[in-house]
Amino acid sequence: MSDIKENKKPDEEGNVKVEGHVLITDKNTGEVLVDKKNAIHFGNMAYVIASALSHHTLNQSGIYWMGFGNGGSDVLSTGSIKYKSTNTATTKDTSSDLYNRTYYKVVAKPTVTNSVATGDANNNIEILESTGVYTDVKVTCTLDFGEPSGQDASDDATTDSDYVFDELGLYAYYQNTSTTNLEIANALLLSHVIFHPVQKSTNRQIEIVYTIRVQMQ
Repeated sequence: MSDIKENKKPDEEGNVKVEGHVLITDKNTGEVLVDKKNAIHFGNMAYVIASALSHHTLNQSGIYWMGFGNGGSDVLSTGSIKYKSTNTATTKDTSSDLYNRTYYKVVAKPTVTNSVATGDANNNIEILESTGVYTDVKVTCTLDFGEPSGQDASDDATTDSDYVFDELGLYAYYQNTSTTNLEIANALLLSHVIFHPVQKSTNRQIEIVYTIRVQMQ
């Protein structure tokens, strides 16, 4: 009897799965303020992944900012909170943004050789490898006691405050080639999460750990 060799067809196709998770805590007390999954802007994320793979352009080629806003929910006359749907889509959309972005921070990888604004020990991006078919992008952002400027002294304000946040998102890098200015207004929104309002005040130091998992299937 002759041996039968199995000719396996090469796996020519694969699916890229991208999902995110947000953990917001009071850095001093350890209190968990938000712990939930987020929505991915698949159209914009696909473009950024392709840009990163091509290495042809720096713009829109990776995560650079974390944006905060207060337009993700409405307080009804009954006192209950109505949450809006996320501003995400399946096609590239340069106009996608938070409902009302009131603050943002750079969360880039720390470096001493880059001329643009960079991250630091409390605001940065890490690549977490795994033994499986996925890699995590861990984005850490810390709002210190003194930021944002103009915040309330204590965490007992109404939801009308600019810094009672109920939405946040990650943005790609964008630099205006004419002015060399870094502009979040023209950056692609990559993810959007809406949650129960959380106030940032001077008596609170808040840490956001935003994890994006990229998985091949």
